[in-house]
Amino acid sequence: MHNKTVSELSAGLHGGEFSSEELAAHFLRRIEAHDAQLNSFISVTGDRALEMARAADQRLARGEAGPLTGVPLAQKDIFCTEGVRTSCASRMLDGFISPYDATTVAQFNAAGAVMLGKTNMDEFAMGSSNETSFYGAVHNPWNLDTVPGGSSGGSAAAVAARLAPAATGTDTGGSIRQPAALCGLTGLKPTYGRVSRYGMIAFASSLDQGGPMTRSAEDAALLLQVMAGFDARDSTSVDTPVPDYSAGLNESLEGLKIGLPKEYFAEGLDASVGTAIEEAVNEYRKLGASIVEISLPNTHLAVPTYYVVAPAECSSNLSRFDGVRYGYRCDNPVDLTDLYKRSRGEGFGAEVKRRIMIGTYALSSGYYDAYYLQAQKIRHLISDDFRRAFTEVDVIMGPTTPAVAFELNAHTDDPVAMYLSDIYTIAVNLAGLPAMSIPAGFVGGLPVGLQIIGDYFAEQRLLNVAHRYQQATDWHRHSPANFD
Repeated sequence: MHNKTVSELSAGLHGGEFSSEELAAHFLRRIEAHDAQLNSFISVTGDRALEMARAADQRLARGEAGPLTGVPLAQKDIFCTEGVRTSCASRMLDGFISPYDATTVAQFNAAGAVMLGKTNMDEFAMGSSNETSFYGAVHNPWNLDTVPGGSSGGSAAAVAARLAPAATGTDTGGSIRQPAALCGLTGLKPTYGRVSRYGMIAFASSLDQGGPMTRSAEDAALLLQVMAGFDARDSTSVDTPVPDYSAGLNESLEGLKIGLPKEYFAEGLDASVGTAIEEAVNEYRKLGASIVEISLPNTHLAVPTYYVVAPAECSSNLSRFDGVRYGYRCDNPVDLTDLYKRSRGEGFGAEVKRRIMIGTYALSSGYYDAYYLQAQKIRHLISDDFRRAFTEVDVIMGPTTPAVAFELNAHTDDPVAMYLSDIYTIAVNLAGLPAMSIPAGFVGGLPVGLQIIGDYFAEQRLLNVAHRYQQATDWHRHSPANFD
């Protein structure tokens, strides 16, 4: 059962081939048997999962089930879940039990999906390798000595190893797409404001966006259908109609114009990854698409811009964790200043503290105009690059990452090298655009991801473009040998 996609599992549940309780029990056994190698889960909610599965079976029996009713999935541990630990993979929130559900969690619950547990991640979503977690690094199921990517590495590893059919992730600078690429999955980052951020613990509020991590575009369409929509509790949520994402999956790609940014194929891209991407683009030619070279001239400014904007917002958002109201509190503080200093110093990990310091400096008196304000101006230029490009082409393609998964601890002492692993994904978040990564081959036995970028609210087109490629290829059906 674990080798079936979400779509196939849904059909099996509605056809009576197996029950939701049987399905949940099967995946819980797989988690118990295999996750010690991966460390992909922080919390496994076995009893709750079986209870939810039994309720789903009753809905199925009454004929009241939707496409995801009874389907198991995992939630990234950044989404608040009522009565369950929500830690953000940080010592700061290790003992925090959320009193409410995030909108995304509530929507999946209403759809009848079954939550298997909460997945590991980089602490407060800050990282590109899932090595900054308080609970330890996550391992890539394709090669246990390599990283799964981050920050949604636990979700990516769990789905790639078939410990869950699908999972949620969040993407601030590539944190859905990059781990999807390194683990051979389909990962979709929607348009900013398309998915509610209510109950999704904030890292950088103008960049964060939740989305699905699945094996196929068909599955991603089913999950996005549940996740998308206006939420009055989120001031950044956009009130625009949600289309039927599954309806247009099979539309022809004849006449589709694909833009290839020359900046994405320049120095820094591993030659073997570049070859795999070129082969994927050639497949699109066979499907009737035309290829146009374009330029995104401010691409080289995306990483430095992001690492001013994101830390500045993180500095503000994480100021609430002070040892007073909730979260980690140091022992025996001598006064209020000591409480603040030791609670934050002991509760946060090194990468989080690094970004808080960078952000606080960028926002400080005398430096705000020089750094944060300038970064916002450059952000506007990056958005303008994309706007011009979409007057010429329908979608933009390129590599998701400059190389395949790197070894654990390879960049832990070199933060800048780690930051550069997101060089192709960060600009999308700065512009607020939708984008996805799909499997497009292997290099040295490790997956390669093809990134597809769309115009605002063009998720339906992205899913169609990805699905037609997946009908013509089978990269998305490969699975790690040790987890069959």
